Amino acid sequence: EPRGRGKAERKMSALRLVSKRLIPQAAAGAGRSVRAAQVPAPLSAVSVPVSRPMSTTTAPAPSTADSSSMPSVKDVMIKLSFVDPSGARRIVPGIIGKNLHEISELHGIELGPSSVGGAVSAIRSSTWEEPLYGEGPTSGFDHVLLVGNGADTAKPIDHVEMRMLNQYWDDDEIFPESRLASCITLTKEMDGMTVYVPDRIVDDIP
Repeated sequence: EPRGRGKAERKMSALRLVSKRLIPQAAAGAGRSVRAAQVPAPLSAVSVPVSRPMSTTTAPAPSTADSSSMPSVKDVMIKLSFVDPSGARRIVPGIIGKNLHEISELHGIELGPSSVGGAVSAIRSSTWEEPLYGEGPTSGFDHVLLVGNGADTAKPIDHVEMRMLNQYWDDDEIFPESRLASCITLTKEMDGMTVYVPDRIVDDIP
């Protein structure tokens, strides 16, 4: 019995010794955990959402045609000099693409009546003139003489225009520069061209 009591006392002593060692260690570990939880993390370790400013870049405006490439009024206008039988000269603006008879009517310059059907032919290249089988001019009152700038750029006279000149004018009134105003389409090269207007023939016969 005393031997058994001695064993029990030794076990109790061992337990008390172990408890004295473990409990303070556990308490110290728990304290460190609590203190670590209470200490705030450094700023470098904190993930802070960064707000990005909205882009202020605006979409480019739709491109527009360069104004320098757009034709101006000046680009389609030329100057023409009309000289009447008395020698009086009148300078008027002409519009590229219009015919000479239209410009004379626009400025009140009398060339006589004009009657023109469809085009007889069209020049497509330096070697090809396409027949269009139109009537061409059907009267020859609007006889003029072209000299100077761009006169040589006019469409060459065709057989129908020549026939109208011969029907309405005498041989001594027709010259190499003779044309019908309604058959002359103005070009850029005609800027400064001189248009001689011969004496008019009677065109008011009922």
